[in-house]
Amino acid sequence: MNNEMDDFAKVFSCGWSWKENKLFEQALTEVDENHPERWEVVAAMVGGEKSARDVEKHYVILLKDLELIESGELDHELGEVQPFVLVDHITKSLCLPGK
Repeated sequence: MNNEMDDFAKVFSCGWSWKENKLFEQALTEVDENHPERWEVVAAMVGGEKSARDVEKHYVILLKDLELIESGELDHELGEVQPFVLVDHITKSLCLPGK
């Protein structure tokens, strides 16, 4: 069952595991945004197979998600989110090829 949950989570987080996301979030708090090699350092802190380009892209996706939530286009109250709305926004995500 845990593998199924991990697979499901990776589909909706552009192939990032829960652990990788937590390491990514922690790295963002520790690495100054003006650091000349910010994405390389963040990638090293995340570990695994994530490149500097991967972490930078993941950051842009995070910013887009926050914009959707703050604009009211995506309801961040879990009890009020309708699955079709969530899927609709995911299909517009930068995770998909060509987006």
